Amino acid sequence: MRTITRMLAAITTAGFLTTGFAQAPAATDFPRQPIRMVVTFPPGGSADAVVRMIVPRLNEKLGQQVVVDNRPGAGGNIGLSLVAKAPPDGYTLGVGAAGALSANSSLYANMPFDPLKDLKPVSMLAAIPFVIIGHPSLSAKTQKDLIAMAKSQPGKLSVAHGGNGTAMHLSAALFSQMADVKLVEVPYKGSGPAALDVLAGNVPLAVVDLPSALQHIKAGKLVAYAVTSAQRLPQLPDVPTVSEAGLTGYDSTGWFGVVAPAGTPAPIVERLNAEITAALNDEQTKTSMRNLGVEPAPSKPDAFDAYIRSETQKWAKVIRQANIKIDQ
Repeated sequence: MRTITRMLAAITTAGFLTTGFAQAPAATDFPRQPIRMVVTFPPGGSADAVVRMIVPRLNEKLGQQVVVDNRPGAGGNIGLSLVAKAPPDGYTLGVGAAGALSANSSLYANMPFDPLKDLKPVSMLAAIPFVIIGHPSLSAKTQKDLIAMAKSQPGKLSVAHGGNGTAMHLSAALFSQMADVKLVEVPYKGSGPAALDVLAGNVPLAVVDLPSALQHIKAGKLVAYAVTSAQRLPQLPDVPTVSEAGLTGYDSTGWFGVVAPAGTPAPIVERLNAEITAALNDEQTKTSMRNLGVEPAPSKPDAFDAYIRSETQKWAKVIRQANIKIDQ
């Protein structure tokens, strides 16, 4: 998929809690017991689905069971806090998204952990492009029209998104800042409900993930103004990027990846990275992921770490300017 090519190029240069803090085993001995994979999303979502796609291969290659433990809540902070406080032995891993790993430190006044200090990146798993959609009844048919409409009605045009602090929320905020418009941001409990309310005409606009809107866009029931990624989507080849449509330099893509507790020995991190990368590069897995609307995005640990840090800086500026805060 060409959509995420530039972002992937930038980042690809890829237990159960124990009561004691015994010395971590050498990579040649790892793993010697089941691995707990704390997923900071509820069952059924794209991140949970991707994890469950690669778990059978990890079980086979690692010779131990990888047990999925869904711990959603607080924008990912609940699950990743467990990981941050776990022994750094490779037996407790976490799956977090852009929000929890890069934006939450600016969104939440009291973070239970420091993503940059308390976690060790292992590999990104996937990238998720978003699309700006509208109800067909709107007179605005292009992004240029949409911006003109928003400027003529400051503070009156609403845009739905998948929840406060999510990458969709931040994508909407970045759009407003770069377009110099004032939109009323309306949080929903997920991308699907936001898209359905635009479809029903209850809210005029939304920033949602592709699977939530694609069939309705193709049926002409929703207008796709632009995609938020740096490249066009093959599923919507005629829909421009936000940057192409006039906001030069705009680029916002959701993502999620695997982390371990800080201090996890490098050989163990490298072993985990190698097996996760191999699982993501499996052709059947790639196809299944793309059918979900996500792009496989394996990365080396150091590259993933650098990407998280750059995203943290980027979103801190957007959050500060938009004065977005989340009550924990």
